[in-house]
Amino acid sequence: MAIAELGHTGLWVYDLPLMRDFYERVLGLTVTDEDAELGIVFFSSRPDEEHHEFVLQTGRTAEPGAKQQHQISWRVETLEDIRAFHRTFQEEGVEVQQEVTHGNAFGIYFFDPEGNRNEVYLRLDRDVRQPFRKSIDFGLPAEQIYAEADRLLADGGPAYQPVQ
Repeated sequence: MAIAELGHTGLWVYDLPLMRDFYERVLGLTVTDEDAELGIVFFSSRPDEEHHEFVLQTGRTAEPGAKQQHQISWRVETLEDIRAFHRTFQEEGVEVQQEVTHGNAFGIYFFDPEGNRNEVYLRLDRDVRQPFRKSIDFGLPAEQIYAEADRLLADGGPAYQPVQ
């Protein structure tokens, strides 16, 4: 017996229209189903393969600012995708916690409108012991991003730089 993969996750929310707009318009997820009466929306990043990977439903009872989960991470295919999210988050005023290299991935940690931490990340073909987290600027040109990531990996400093 073994788990094959994580199938989907979900969040209880206060403001379903606001959150739906964020995940649909800003992150680009596809709404695959919804039930207005039940206050639930289903999303997929690959609707031809998976009906849903993410669910939002009204009914959040946690106080604003309460931690509900560590993070929700969304994998992207290219560095240009990471750079596009960098620009989109700036344009949309999305709160970015940190842009990082993990050595084996590039990631942008950010918050949705209700304060849930998310990450968009690109896997890199490297085996790097974790935790490894160093700040990097995805506003740089691609060549400079890769060069800076290599420099940070080899710099000999602390492998983990927490959010300041």
